Amino acid sequence: MTYTLSHLRNLGAVLAAAAQDEILTRFRRLPSVDSRRKTSAFDIVTEADEAAEAAIQAALKSGHPEAVFIGEEATSRNPGLLPRIDTADLAFIVDPLDGTKNFASGLPLFGVMAAVTVQGEIVASAIHDPIRSDTAYAFKGGGAWIESAGGTRTALLVAGAVPTSQMECIVGTNFLPEPQRAQVNARLSRLGISNWFRCAAHEYRLAAGGHVHGLFYNKLMPWDHAAGWLLHREAGGWSGHFDGQPYRPSHTSGGLICGPDAASFHAMRDALLG
Repeated sequence: MTYTLSHLRNLGAVLAAAAQDEILTRFRRLPSVDSRRKTSAFDIVTEADEAAEAAIQAALKSGHPEAVFIGEEATSRNPGLLPRIDTADLAFIVDPLDGTKNFASGLPLFGVMAAVTVQGEIVASAIHDPIRSDTAYAFKGGGAWIESAGGTRTALLVAGAVPTSQMECIVGTNFLPEPQRAQVNARLSRLGISNWFRCAAHEYRLAAGGHVHGLFYNKLMPWDHAAGWLLHREAGGWSGHFDGQPYRPSHTSGGLICGPDAASFHAMRDALLG
């Protein structure tokens, strides 16, 4: 099918409604037992994650009954959904609550993300900030922008290139295998500043808006990266796996580096990986 800007705006409205009805109503009101481990103490799920995903799925299925829905929580129960990204004529890849650890800690730094794919190619995405009630959009070939609840649009543009020693970067090393993790951590001083916010939704929005120069990730579950990757690309950025190959949402390994341009990508890769 042809996915249009009108469809994308509806997607943003679906994410915003789920955020308002299922996430913000539970923020800072959850009992401690509501946070449950999935794979580790760093990977948790809450009632808000599950309720938001169910609401988003129901709304999207109503408008696109033929689409494949690949939600983070649904896929944790049915990993067989992942291979369908490459073959589905239309798929929605959804993270109903990115930054769950922040949410459960009462920290207002979390988001709702969705990417739209057609036979494995990302054609549109939306990242909603429930606290500010605005949404960052990307449309393949159509640019990237943030739209406020009142409809004001602000174009997104990545930062200009700077020397590695002046780069401000988001660097997530937690899922790197040893000894690579130790090696990358030992090289962080080659950058100007490095941060990690436990929330890819906001990290990608920062990079697409020119507020940080680079992003460095290893674990690549599609709900964490597909939406943000397109946002960064349409804002003018350059990205690739550690080996320089292009990213696709069906790729869950190989690492990912995003920078303002190709030279910055290579400089950041050389600084951190050697």
